[in-house]
Amino acid sequence: MTSTSAPMVTIGVPTYNGARFLESTLEALVAQDLDDHEIVISDNGSTDDTERICRRYESDPRVRYERSYANRGAAWNYNQVLEVARGRYFKWAADDDICLPNFLSSCVAELERCPEAVLAWPRTVLIDENDQPFGQFDDADLDLRDPDPVARLAGVLDHRVEWHPVFGVIRTHILRRTAGIGAFVYADIALLAELAMLGGFHQVQADLFLRRYHDGRSLVANPSFEEHAAWYDPSRSAQKAVFPNLSLVRELLRRTATAALPPVDRLRASGVVMRHWAAPHWRHIGGEVKRALPVVGQQRR
Repeated sequence: MTSTSAPMVTIGVPTYNGARFLESTLEALVAQDLDDHEIVISDNGSTDDTERICRRYESDPRVRYERSYANRGAAWNYNQVLEVARGRYFKWAADDDICLPNFLSSCVAELERCPEAVLAWPRTVLIDENDQPFGQFDDADLDLRDPDPVARLAGVLDHRVEWHPVFGVIRTHILRRTAGIGAFVYADIALLAELAMLGGFHQVQADLFLRRYHDGRSLVANPSFEEHAAWYDPSRSAQKAVFPNLSLVRELLRRTATAALPPVDRLRASGVVMRHWAAPHWRHIGGEVKRALPVVGQQRR
């Protein structure tokens, strides 16, 4: 960017071989009615037309394109755009979704109005590969305004499918106090759980986020837990066993134990992890423990 002043919002676009929908995503971002923003695109060594598409947008002084010549994985890429962000607020944008023109302005207005909130996100409309809407996604239960940080944590862990607030607008200095996106399955849940202990989540009552469902989405293209873990971290073999719920419980307990809360609230938060995630998922965790025992036995030989 030619300006030396920091923008109000940084939009981070981590991408890898995202050419199929990337142009639609970027067109929507440059068209936001809140002009005071920068767009940082981090290309994780794409081998398709991603670079060519991104280079076309470099003529816009708000757009920065950075390219890694090796695929370091989704976790690295998501954290990279946060690391170089200059805005007071930050938003991750997947390379296949679309933000309607007042996405940023509406979320920023909510955060400016409500200093106790750390995150604002709008309602979601689901679209297909042809931009056609086919339904709404209801995640109003993640509107977490309870003054008790442990109650907000419970709210995150009680939700079950698709944690869209991770694509909302977040206070950058608060987000940087977290561990970021980890290189493990369910990393978005761990991050939102940590953020919830730092402040409220406010949903903007407008349909401004178009979430695209298609056959190339990461969860579809990497259907097994092992493949999804390798998507986060390509240095990990897709054949190596993954224990997603065990890993998440361990990570949640680590983050609650180090949370900037009074000791009694950290203890309460750890109890919430066990009651609101470990207990409801005990069958999955039990199966993972059975899978883990032979692995541990081999490692001890």
